[in-house]
Amino acid sequence: MVIMGRVAAAHGIRGELKIQPFTEYLDSLLDYPAWWIGRENGPWREVEVEACDVHGKILVARLEGCPDRNAAESLRGLLIAVPRDALPDQAEDEYYWADLIGMQVVGLAGEPLGIVAKLLETGANDVLCVKGETSELLIPFVEAVIKRVDAARRVIEVDWSADYLK
Repeated sequence: MVIMGRVAAAHGIRGELKIQPFTEYLDSLLDYPAWWIGRENGPWREVEVEACDVHGKILVARLEGCPDRNAAESLRGLLIAVPRDALPDQAEDEYYWADLIGMQVVGLAGEPLGIVAKLLETGANDVLCVKGETSELLIPFVEAVIKRVDAARRVIEVDWSADYLK
């Protein structure tokens, strides 16, 4: 499973949900007729997506079995995922945002900089939001900075320092 977003809040009184996508493109979740919802450590359940539309920077969705606001409120905070085999194949140097979130980020000298908390799309390039022990770093996801993504070890090596932008 690949986590693609989370239920941010209820929307209206008819059981609709505000969805915060974790995808590069806001409408990527619209490609999937069913989602899996649950917590990071489970349990998960599959739900059919009855309707879903882009509203500004969020999605508004109606899921099966969610008939009213109370039911929608009970889903607040749950994660949304799709099976990895449902995702399109990616090129060797491409990564799903969901795979990068949670990876450890280290400088070239091996100094730990933090963990990828989220990614931002700026138009020019994507940016890693890296939470360290005492601060948050914004690191551009560009070839000049990102030296290696080791998916097996879940480590991103960067030509960056914790001192930058302080």
